[in-house]
Amino acid sequence: MPKIITLKEKWDSLILKLTNQFAEGDELNMDGIIYLVGVQELGQCHREFNKDEKVNLMHIAICKLLEPYGYYEFDFFDDDGWPHYKTLTELPNLKPGEQTVLMKEAVINYFEELSYF
Repeated sequence: MPKIITLKEKWDSLILKLTNQFAEGDELNMDGIIYLVGVQELGQCHREFNKDEKVNLMHIAICKLLEPYGYYEFDFFDDDGWPHYKTLTELPNLKPGEQTVLMKEAVINYFEELSYF
């Protein structure tokens, strides 16, 4: 019978792998991972981003991560290559723990689709 891998085990494995690949000693947290997803989705990995762009990268990532849940839908790329999403359904009012679980699931699903682990 195959072993059932829990959300915590998948998350811990992902954190370890991403930290080893992208962080220099410091363990990545949720914000760091969301930022990485935003950079990945923008596709402009080898440049510096200003503060406003970093905020926009986080927004792109959250939209992309929550798109499979029906909250957002890709709309278009602007002239600078930045993706834009439209809101389909407002996010529910979740308790902080519920938000964390939703985002961890979304991040794990994202990296599983990329065949990252």
